[in-house]
Amino acid sequence: MISVKNILTVLAVAFTAYMAARGLWWTDPVSYPLVIVAALGMYVAVTWLCIFWQPSADAAQVEHVDGDRGRSRQRLSVLPLVLAIACAVVVPNAISWAVGEGSRTESFATWYIGGIGALMVIVMVRGRPWAAWAGFALLAIASIAWIGALPAIQLGLLGSLVWLVVAQLVVHSVNRAARDTSRLTLLQRAASAWQTSQVVRQRERRVQVQKALAVAGPVLTRTVAQGGELTDDDRLEARIAEGRLRDEMRGPRLLDDDVRAELERARRRGANVTVLDEGGLDDVDEETLAVIRAQLADTLRSASSDRLYIRTSPDARVAVTVVGRSTSVGAPSDEDAVDLWREIPHPDAAQSADVS
Repeated sequence: MISVKNILTVLAVAFTAYMAARGLWWTDPVSYPLVIVAALGMYVAVTWLCIFWQPSADAAQVEHVDGDRGRSRQRLSVLPLVLAIACAVVVPNAISWAVGEGSRTESFATWYIGGIGALMVIVMVRGRPWAAWAGFALLAIASIAWIGALPAIQLGLLGSLVWLVVAQLVVHSVNRAARDTSRLTLLQRAASAWQTSQVVRQRERRVQVQKALAVAGPVLTRTVAQGGELTDDDRLEARIAEGRLRDEMRGPRLLDDDVRAELERARRRGANVTVLDEGGLDDVDEETLAVIRAQLADTLRSASSDRLYIRTSPDARVAVTVVGRSTSVGAPSDEDAVDLWREIPHPDAAQSADVS
């Protein structure tokens, strides 16, 4: 598969191999050819290790892009990094010493200036800028010490410096583009999530409006037809319709056909019923809800209180609390006594208690 990464890898391998080959093209006798060959072998091995070294699979799963600094954390590992710095120290000094004093400015003796510069560019691209600049500083010190400042600059030190600066600028630009792309992706996801939530809310509002029309529509139609002159039965139906609408808006997860029927029966006998779902059942599946609703319907079926308060509970053990209040005999009319208290447990919590 052809990709930008593969193309750059091939170019890096070819260029470093070319630089190393220049070191073998001796146009003059050298003092220690084995040292030169060993230095070339070290350079090629370390350079290609820095090119192809990849973090382990476990480390790659942990690595991620640092959004604050815009720098990839899949950086060159410590071992090849140390070898690259060692190469920047060993190769220039070994080559300059091995070729002899009279050949130190020849092309086969100064290839290391471009070669180590290319190695530091690779280190820079692999996310180790400080190490790359440290390696270049060691290269500059060694080359200037062996052949002098002006010859070193003329024979490639300035070019290596330019490569390193350009590499850092390119890496910075790429990292910034990656950071901006990541932020744009997050913004797009947030926008999509917001749009989806709005669509869901609109659908829920349409459903609620349809329910309201289904419940209140007949009552409103009859009220308009009669010019507002309602009988006692019509007023009762209007109160029941209002109660149904409040139930559907405040506690839809508590309702099924049996619960709705018992709530209507309680209101028809004159009870004041309040249903409120405060989020205690948000994570409960339908099967568990069916069990809770069945127990709620049984509780309402036997209730005779004047006021009924049905609320979900934040307690992990209690799903729904049902409280009934009625006026006590002989007590002031504004004081009610609790004549019903029922806590419907979560089925899972009840099963855990039985096992323990």
